[in-house]
Amino acid sequence: MTGNTQLIVLSLTKFKDNAIVLHCLSREHGRRSFIVNVGKGGSMAMFLPLSILEADIIENPKSQLARAKNISALYPLYSLRSDMYKNSIAMFLSEVLYRSIRDGFYEEGLFDWCRGSILTLDSLERDFSNFHLRFLLEYAQALGFAPSLEALLPFAGDSLPQIKSLLQSSFTETLLLPLTGEQRNRIADILLQYIGYHSECSLNVQSLKVLREIFA
Repeated sequence: MTGNTQLIVLSLTKFKDNAIVLHCLSREHGRRSFIVNVGKGGSMAMFLPLSILEADIIENPKSQLARAKNISALYPLYSLRSDMYKNSIAMFLSEVLYRSIRDGFYEEGLFDWCRGSILTLDSLERDFSNFHLRFLLEYAQALGFAPSLEALLPFAGDSLPQIKSLLQSSFTETLLLPLTGEQRNRIADILLQYIGYHSECSLNVQSLKVLREIFA
C-alpha cells in the first residue's frame, strides 16, 4: 500500500454501479488509472476534472488496476468550480492531458507543474482568457519539446505574429496580450497540432468547441 499519494483527476469511467475507474496523473505513478468505490447516490464532485486528491493506493497482484482508498480533496478549488469561464478552461486542460498522456507515461516534474498550474488558474481573479494558451506552451516544455518560433513555424500560418508575441512574453504579459476570440482559437488549434505531432497522437479535443463559444 502507498499512502499519501497525490492524484490529479483527468477523467473517469463508470465501472460498476458502485465503482468508477479514475484516470489520474501522480508524482509517483505518472499517468495511471485506479478503481474507486463510490456509494449509490454519493456525490461525485470530488472527482471532477483537475481535482487534486490524496489517497492510499492498494496494488492488486492479479490486475494492472490498483485501488484508491481513503480519498480526500487537498484543495477546494472554489473559483475553478464556480466560475463558468474557468470551469470551461479546466475541462479543456483536463481533456488535453487525458488525450495526450498515455497510461504508464512518466515525466519527472510533470505532476508538480500541473498542480501548480491548476492552483494558479484557481487563484486568478481576472485576465485569464489566454491562460490555456500559456498552459499549452508550458505543457509542451514540460513534456520535453519546448516550442520555439522555428519549431512552430510549420504550424503557425497567419498566426505567426501572435505566436511570436506569446513566446516572447512572460506569464503575466501572456495573460494581458490583446487577442481576439478568433485569434485565440486559431492559436489553440496550432498548439494542439504541435503537441499532437510530438506526442504522436491525434488531439481531437471536444471541449475546445466550448471555449470557442465562451471566449468568442
